[in-house]
Amino acid sequence: MGEESRESKADSKLPKIAEQPNDEVAPVAPADFETAIDAAGFGMFNILLLVAAVPAAMGTVYETSTMSYILPSAECDLKLSLLDKGILNAITYAGMISSAVMWGYLADTKGRRNLLIVGYAADTLCVLGGAFSQNRIQLMVFKYLGGFCMSGPFAVLMAYLTELHGRKHRQRIMMMVGIMFSFATLTLPGLAMLILPQTWDLHIWTLTLTSWQVFVAITALPSLASFMLFFLFPESPKFLMSKGRNQEAMAAFKFIYHLNSRKPKDSFPIKLLANEVIVPEKRHKKGETVPPPEIKVAIEAPAEVQDPEKQDAKKSSLRSGFTQLRPLFTKPYLGLSLWVYLLNFCVLLGQNTMRLWLPQLFASINEYEQLMAGQSESTSICNILEFSVNRTQSQLEAATRKDLDAECVVNITASSYTNNLIVAAAGLVAYMLAGFLVNLVGVKRIMTLGLFVAGCCSIGMYWSNTAISTVAIASLFVTMGSISATSVISASVNLFPTSLRTMIVSLEMMFGRLGSLLGNIFFPALMGLGCVPPFLMISSFMLAGCLMAAFLPLKNKAALK
Repeated sequence: MGEESRESKADSKLPKIAEQPNDEVAPVAPADFETAIDAAGFGMFNILLLVAAVPAAMGTVYETSTMSYILPSAECDLKLSLLDKGILNAITYAGMISSAVMWGYLADTKGRRNLLIVGYAADTLCVLGGAFSQNRIQLMVFKYLGGFCMSGPFAVLMAYLTELHGRKHRQRIMMMVGIMFSFATLTLPGLAMLILPQTWDLHIWTLTLTSWQVFVAITALPSLASFMLFFLFPESPKFLMSKGRNQEAMAAFKFIYHLNSRKPKDSFPIKLLANEVIVPEKRHKKGETVPPPEIKVAIEAPAEVQDPEKQDAKKSSLRSGFTQLRPLFTKPYLGLSLWVYLLNFCVLLGQNTMRLWLPQLFASINEYEQLMAGQSESTSICNILEFSVNRTQSQLEAATRKDLDAECVVNITASSYTNNLIVAAAGLVAYMLAGFLVNLVGVKRIMTLGLFVAGCCSIGMYWSNTAISTVAIASLFVTMGSISATSVISASVNLFPTSLRTMIVSLEMMFGRLGSLLGNIFFPALMGLGCVPPFLMISSFMLAGCLMAAFLPLKNKAALK
C-alpha cells in the first residue's frame, strides 16, 4: 500500500507521459527558478539581451535629459524664464509620478515584456510630438505625456534584466545597466555638439523646425528601436512561474538554454519546475497547509485557468491591485519600503537636480569666458550663477518686447557642450570600475561611499574658482550619484519578493521622481538667493541618503525571493 501511494503521489506531480515499466520510473525533483536559470547558463542570449537593453537605456535617459540640453538654444524661440526652465526639466518627472502605480500593477499582473513594448511605442510618439511643438505649453504637455509613458519601461527593464540572469551574474548585470545609462548620457552631449549649434530653419507644412527641434526628434530613435527589439525576447520566466504558467516558463528556459549552449532545447537538464504561485493571504487564514492540487494545477493546467485576473476581469484586476499593494503597508515590509522610498527621494533629488542644470551652467561658463576674455575676472561658481540669472532675465525681456534694439540672441557653439562630454565620460569610466568592485565589496558599501563623496562634492562647488575645477567636481558628483542611484534599485530588487518587486521599484522611483521634480523647481528659486543655497540643498539630501544607505539590511548576494 505504501509503495502504491508513493507512485500515485509521484504521478500527480509529473506531466502525463506514456506508461513505462516500474523499474524505470524515477521521481523527478522539481527545480525552483534559481536552479532553472542557472541551468540555462550565461551566453549568447544574455549578450543579445544586453545589446537590446542599450537603446532601452538610451530612450530612458533621453526622455529625462533632452530638455536640459535644449534650454540655452530654445530660450528665445520659447520665451523661457528661469522658472520655465526648471519646469521643463521637472515636468517629465511629474508624468512619471502620476503613472507609477499603474505601471507597477500592470507589470506584475500582465507581464514584463508586453509592458516594455507598449511603453516604448507610446514614448516614441510623445517625443515626436514634443519635437513638433511650437510653444512652451505644447512642449510641456508632450514632456508630461512622455514621462507618463516612460515611467513603466524604466522599472520593468530593471526587473526584466534581473529575472533573466542567475544569482552569480545579477549584481554585475545591474552595474552593466549603469554603464549603459552612462553611455547614453555620453551620446547626448555628442549629439548636442553636432546639431544644436546649427542655424537650421526648416518648414514642414505650417510648422517651423529649428535645430533644437531636430535634436529632440532624433532622440525618439532609441525608443523606436527598443519597441521593435523586445518582440524578439521571451517573457520573464520568474514572472511566469509566479503566475503558475510553468509550461510557458519551461519554454522560455529552453529558449535561453538553446541560445546559450547551442544544444537542442530538449536537452535542457531541468524537466520539471516547482510550484511558485503566490497564494493570496485569504487561503492561509484558516490553515497553514496548501493542498496538493495546487501543485498539480501549477504544472499541468492551462494558463487560462491559473490566471485569476482573467476570470471576471474588471473586478478581479481591481481587487488584485489592492491585494498586491496591501503587503507594502503592513509588516514586515512597511518599514523597509518607507526606508527605501525616502532613500531614493534623497538620492534622485540631489543627482537629477545637479545633472539637469549642468548643461545650462556649462553653457553659461562658456559664454561668460568669451565675454570676459582678456580680463582678470575669476570664473567662480558664484559669478557664473549671477551671470546666468541676469542673462536669462534679459533674454526673456528681449524676446517678449518687440524692440529691434533689444534682440534675443542664442550664443551656442560646440564648445558649450564639451564640459558635458567630459562629465559623461568620467561617469562611464567609473561605472566600469564599479562593475569589478561590486562583487568584492557589495552594493551597500558602494552606495554609501558614493553618496558621501557626492554630498562633499556638492558643497565643494562653492569653493570652485575656475572652469576646470568646476568640471572636475561636477564629474565626480555625477559619477558617484549615478552609481548610487543604480545601486538603490539593485538593492530594492533583492530586498523584496517577486510579487512585489516591480511595484516596489515603481513606487520607489515615484518618490525619487518627486525629489527630482521638487529639486528642479527649488534650484532656480534658490539661485536667485545666491550661490550657497542651491548647492547646500543638494549636499544635505545626498548626505542624508548616505546615512540611510549605511543602515539598509542588505547582504552582498541574495536569492531572488
